[in-house]
Amino acid sequence: MRDLERTRSWIADEEQRLAIVEARQPSAPSPDWLIEQGIGVGRRPVRVHVGGCWDASKRCHPATVDQARQALVGGVEACPHCRPDTELGVLD
Repeated sequence: MRDLERTRSWIADEEQRLAIVEARQPSAPSPDWLIEQGIGVGRRPVRVHVGGCWDASKRCHPATVDQARQALVGGVEACPHCRPDTELGVLD
């Protein structure tokens, strides 16, 4: 029983230590614009998002304002939720 208590105490101490370390590290600011890549060979851009969009997938990468505009003008779909085309003034 003592081993179990000691192990639980050690786990709690480590979790607390990790929480303190994570709280001290500043989080990286989210990018202003994201370009979502498709799936498969070639992975062409499929959608442009405003940074922080809840619908952005893990296949997104940061983009500059010029890259986002160029993608929209080039026919890449604008996210229907965050509407980067409206934010950038690129409307059909």
